[in-house]
Parts: sequence; structure tokens; C-alpha cells
Amino acid sequence: MNTIDIWLLVFPGFALLDATGPAQVFGSANDEARDALLPQSYRIRMIAPGGGPVASSCGVTVLTESLPPAGRNLAGATLIVSGGRGVESADHGAHDPAMARWVARAAGRVARCCAVCTGAFVLARAGLLDGRRAVTHWRDAALLQAQFPAIDVHDDAIYIKDGALYTSAGIAAGMDLALSLVEEDQGRATGLAVAKRMVVFFKRPGGQRQFSSQLLAQADPQDVHAQLTDWLRPRLRQRIDVEQMAAACALSVRTLHRQLRQAAGLSPAQLLLRLRMEAACGLLERPGMTVKRAASQSGFGNEYNLRRAFAAQLGVVPSDYQARFG
Repeated sequence: MNTIDIWLLVFPGFALLDATGPAQVFGSANDEARDALLPQSYRIRMIAPGGGPVASSCGVTVLTESLPPAGRNLAGATLIVSGGRGVESADHGAHDPAMARWVARAAGRVARCCAVCTGAFVLARAGLLDGRRAVTHWRDAALLQAQFPAIDVHDDAIYIKDGALYTSAGIAAGMDLALSLVEEDQGRATGLAVAKRMVVFFKRPGGQRQFSSQLLAQADPQDVHAQLTDWLRPRLRQRIDVEQMAAACALSVRTLHRQLRQAAGLSPAQLLLRLRMEAACGLLERPGMTVKRAASQSGFGNEYNLRRAFAAQLGVVPSDYQARFG
């Protein structure tokens, strides 16, 4: 393959792993190429407005190049915009209108324009995400949707591709995104080899789900979210209503709604749907599993219900999910 330029855009206060995580993925792909006595696959460059030393949010400083002219030298390249704490606020350096204009122009030249974590806010300010599906860190998804209502924001994906625009979830998800780009460029075998070299999952268990209810439940095993999750898991195939869930937690329906919303930002019905979605995804990732059996065993009852849930929650049909992650 021809060498692909990877431009990693950072700014003062950027999240270090947002940039260095993807950089290492592409660097490890180069290592794979060198071991096979092949030319390097990627040319990796860290860029920032004005160039020079740029301090990350953790205090580590990186040396950057100036933003290249948004012209021919970006053709065929991949631009990755890092995120950072506070990027969503109007007074953050990443809110620089000149940088947003440069990103907008560059996006029209590069082959792929990507954002890691809250880097999605930078793409949004550049007007690139209107009418598109996007994801950001789960803590910031609601704010991204509120600030940019024209974006179809998802909060449960590891990364999302919408045309030539890619967004990914919080921090480490940038490596998941970068691995998917390596797979896109060089095939599954190379992507898997890079993941093995880095000792990371090629595809995380659970596929696109960023913030599982099981992980949420671990935050406090005594809160209502953990209690209800434990009660629901063995009963997913049953018909369950909110009254039953409230009784299982020894709460009124109103109190259950309020406490669950405070603990996990979910309604009881949303939690049940998320648990069934996770169960369905896990089943579809098993060899030999059919969509019909997955629908039945996860509590959706039939394929039609499962397809509707997948289309609404993940933007794919179950068979496509199975082909990608099975």
C-alpha cells in the first residue's frame, strides 16, 4: 500500500492518550511492515496551531508541527482531532474559530476526518457533523446533542463511521478507531496482528458498546442500579413491567424512576433494553448463533423486535453486527 499521512491535531490541554494511543496503533502497523521487510504504511505527524511544544492535560508536553496548508498535501491523508477536558466549553483553546475553519477546509481534502472523545465538539463547530451520526465520551454525549441538535448523537458506541467522518468514544476508544482504520487499509489479518503486538483487543468484547450496564453496576454494588441489574439479568426472557421492577427493589415506581435516573441516567425501561441489547450482542458474537435464537434468548422475542432495537440503538441490523463481530 502507499504510505498514508496521519495528521494528529492537538491543542493546549489535550488528552494525551487521545493522540498518542492512535499514534502507537499506526506506529505498530509500521513495525509489522518493517518486520515483513515492507515499506512503512503510515507517516505520523503531530500538529497544532502555531506548532512547537504543546502541553497535554496531564502535564506531558509534545513537540508539534504547524498546521499544514489545507491544500494538496492533505489529499489522501487521515486527520485525527484529539479531545480534552473542557473542549466543550466556549473558553477552551480548542474553541478557536481559526482552528475550526482550518478543520472544515482540511476535511474537504483528506480521505478521512476523525475525532477522538470530545474532539467531536471540534468537528461539530466546523459544521461537519450536522445531519450525521456521531459519538463522544458518554459523559459529554448529552451536551453535544444539546449544543448541536442537528447531530444524531449516540452514547453507546465505541466508534461510528458516517461517510468519511469518524468519531469515537472516550479516550482509549481512539485506539479502537485506529485499529479499525488499519483494518480498513490493510485487512483484518494486519489489524489483528497490530492488536496482538499491542496486547489489546482487536474488537472489544461487546463490540460497539462503550459503557455497559454491567460496568455501571460495579460503581456501587448497593445502589438501585446494581440491585435492579442483578434482578433483571436472569429474567430477560420474561415479560417484565416497571411495577415488577419496583417491587423487586422494594420501592415505589416513582422512587425507582428517580433513583435509577440519579444513579445511571436511565429509566427502568431503558435499563431493561440495554441489558437485552448487551445479551443479544453477546449471543450474536458466538459461533453458530442465529439471529432468531439470539432474539429469543435475549428477551426480544422475535427477529422483528431485535432488528428494530438494533437499528435504533446501533444503527445496524443484527446480521451486519454478526458479520462484523461474530
